[in-house]
Amino acid sequence: MKQASGTAGLRGRRIRGKTLLVVGALAAPLAGRPVAPLVAQSSLTIYNDGRVLVRREVSVAVPKGASRRQVALGSLDPASIFALDSGVAITRLTYDGATDEGSVLRRSVGRRVVFRLPESTDTLSALVLGVNPLRLQLPDGRVTFQSPGAALYPEDVVVADPTVTLDLWSSRARERLRLGYFTGGAAWQASYQVMLGGRTARVAGMAVLESQGLRADSADVQLLAGSVGRADKQPEPPRPLERRLEAAAAFADAAAGEQRVGEFHLYTLPGKTTLLPGLTTSVALFEPVEVAYERSYVVRGLVPYWGILPQQGEETEAPVEVSYTLRRPHKSEFGDRPLPGGVARIYRPDTAGRPQLVGEASIDHTPAGRDLRLDAGVAFDLTARRVQTSYVTRRDSTQAHGIRTVATADYRVTVRNATDSAAVVDVIEERAGEWSVLSSSVPAEKLSSTRTRFRTKVPARGEAAVTYRLRIVW
Repeated sequence: MKQASGTAGLRGRRIRGKTLLVVGALAAPLAGRPVAPLVAQSSLTIYNDGRVLVRREVSVAVPKGASRRQVALGSLDPASIFALDSGVAITRLTYDGATDEGSVLRRSVGRRVVFRLPESTDTLSALVLGVNPLRLQLPDGRVTFQSPGAALYPEDVVVADPTVTLDLWSSRARERLRLGYFTGGAAWQASYQVMLGGRTARVAGMAVLESQGLRADSADVQLLAGSVGRADKQPEPPRPLERRLEAAAAFADAAAGEQRVGEFHLYTLPGKTTLLPGLTTSVALFEPVEVAYERSYVVRGLVPYWGILPQQGEETEAPVEVSYTLRRPHKSEFGDRPLPGGVARIYRPDTAGRPQLVGEASIDHTPAGRDLRLDAGVAFDLTARRVQTSYVTRRDSTQAHGIRTVATADYRVTVRNATDSAAVVDVIEERAGEWSVLSSSVPAEKLSSTRTRFRTKVPARGEAAVTYRLRIVW
């Protein structure tokens, strides 16, 4: 299958009963100047947090024994460089990444720099005495703390491309040098489209790869899903982000899949992909599937999670939250698939069949077999009001607990339904510490030590009220 520029086509193949998905590779540019894409690069792995692990071959001959080699690798974290061949050891390295003007200016201290005067072709030479703050000595001996114009630096203080000087020891002569290192400038997340039907929903998933400052020409890329720990955050390489060009992915004959690596899941995009700064590429994670779903409505109660229980005399509006739960049982195509974190957009067709967005939710990395709950927003035709109808407190003193306050309060939640069909609405009270339900007009379902649910059916074009009494100690 042919693929469009900047877009990876998909092919699938099976690994131990799972379908493997495979992307394409890249290079880190310098801020503010065009950089040729890196080629002859083995592969890279892009993490959700923006780190990029590069595994690369460079055309540098390495003799047997000790040697020193200089290579241009672009912007990177110099502390992360390592040799990919077990027979090669890095004994020492220096990294010159001073591509920014601040570093060039500091290297110019004690030298004369020519400045082009604004709105003029005239120039002025000044001796750089120091920086932070900037101090320049003019030809007449006077000193200024401001730049007189655009600086024109000597070539020998400017780093055109960040370079690494490596002291190597090799067990044998090699024609190429294989290195690994971390850079930045790209990130990815999953994007899911959920098209609601009568009883089932059609779900499609895409891996959205955003190259913010990285450039690649036909290389292999892998995407790692999961929260990989990191030490104190290092400064990231420059990540210019001027604009974003979106490239749609082409879906091929077979669905993509994943493989587990350690405690994480790795996705590999098939074929070769060209990445450009500002280019976003989306590739299908799996073939669209039909899944069962449930819609639920929730009204939150008035009880604060911690602290005292206040007296609340005014009736207030309560939003009716809407959510959809996608069923993912084990031994099903969708249920046995781990889902990378990202954004899910929920659509429902109108009477003319046109999809309309009815919800958007962020999701965390979700393991196989766990249902996916998507919060869609607030219902329009279902409304609720809640009020505290009674409030009594007393002081309680025991030898075991000391002096405590015991409160008893009654609540009423009234839900109105303006639609032509009945709806089931859950009233949820959530509280930490010692508390209990003394009575209620509908069964109180204890979901956990902190959450209790009162489920009620609201008739079409009607209303229903839920009342309950709580005992709370603090």
